[in-house]
Amino acid sequence: MIILDPSKTYPTETESRVMIRFQDCDPLQHLNNSKYFDYYFNAREDQVAKLYNFSLLQLFREYNTSWVVYQHQIAYVRPAMVSEWIRIRSRLIYCNEDTLVTEYYMTDDGGKQLKNVLWMTSKYVSVLTGKRIPHSPEVMDFLNTICVRDVDFHNLSFNERIKQIKKAVE
Repeated sequence: MIILDPSKTYPTETESRVMIRFQDCDPLQHLNNSKYFDYYFNAREDQVAKLYNFSLLQLFREYNTSWVVYQHQIAYVRPAMVSEWIRIRSRLIYCNEDTLVTEYYMTDDGGKQLKNVLWMTSKYVSVLTGKRIPHSPEVMDFLNTICVRDVDFHNLSFNERIKQIKKAVE
């Protein structure tokens, strides 16, 4: 069960510090394009468990539901290099009755150089039927608690968002 502590303020952004591993890089020593997803998803899963006491396994078992990826938008701004320490930040920038948009971005360790931005759209589904369903009230309350409110998702293009993040970090 998802339990929110009403006396607690929950952060809307998660952050992890990670080193780029040799095994995840191409011959030019850049992080392989497909590996960005692994780094992002692992960081988000770890931080959501830590900050919100939430796990996808819990959702799966208790609610017979999960989110499935519907769409990705990704921009490779600068390469992440082998053995480089980087920062991964993620936040929920949109949610409605059955959809989430999670924004991920990667910077150098100092947080001053944008490397990558990803928007991942997910749909909420029943694991019993595989069909899209509305979020339960408890899940919706949780999502509304952690969702960033100052991103006008419907009136913002992905490329404009990249510019905003780049300006904020550089």
